Amino acid sequence: MPALELDAIEARILGVLIEKELTTPEQYPLSLNALAAGCNQKSNRQPVLELSDSDIAAGLERLRLKSLVGVSHASGARIERYRHAAGTVWELAQPEVAVIAELLLRGAQMPGELRGRADRMSRFETLEALGATLEALRQRGFVRRLEPLPGARAPQWEQIVASTTSQTTERTTATALGTPAPVPVQTEPARPAPSSLETRVAALEAEVARLKQGFADLTKR
Repeated sequence: MPALELDAIEARILGVLIEKELTTPEQYPLSLNALAAGCNQKSNRQPVLELSDSDIAAGLERLRLKSLVGVSHASGARIERYRHAAGTVWELAQPEVAVIAELLLRGAQMPGELRGRADRMSRFETLEALGATLEALRQRGFVRRLEPLPGARAPQWEQIVASTTSQTTERTTATALGTPAPVPVQTEPARPAPSSLETRVAALEAEVARLKQGFADLTKR
């Protein structure tokens, strides 16, 4: 079973890292910029998010502390790249990791939808093969079967390793309305990855902006 529950930002980051490893291995591991593009892309994502570099840097650090993400130091490279360790930590085979990733990226789905979308990451020859994978994941506490929606031909399945936060809902609504999305409220101070200058700078810029806003609010009183 998953050792620790993920928040919405961690779930998006982990889903993207798995997806890119299996669909574009020549570009994997991912730089911070590539990871941000994958997290915020408009296609194959539900909900669509607008995460800042500091959001992603803080999420990477939380995942690193859970041993689900590591940093790759390529010889001669000037930037750090990130890789996931979900298969190793959770002891999952590639088809199982692909299913988890698709559910993290797109939310609850019926088996037919899930098979078609996960096919780009791992081949499922039949719905029965996918069903066996889902059942194995269910028994280990990674997914659950939902009651069929009214008029639906099949039940949906959803992952249960990540929570759906109110911040995610607020972001999705704000994006749809064309208004600025609120910054997620962290339950503890976000810590940038100490080994990355790029993530340190992004986190410091976010902190300076927060302090400026706080000072401006005080002067208005």
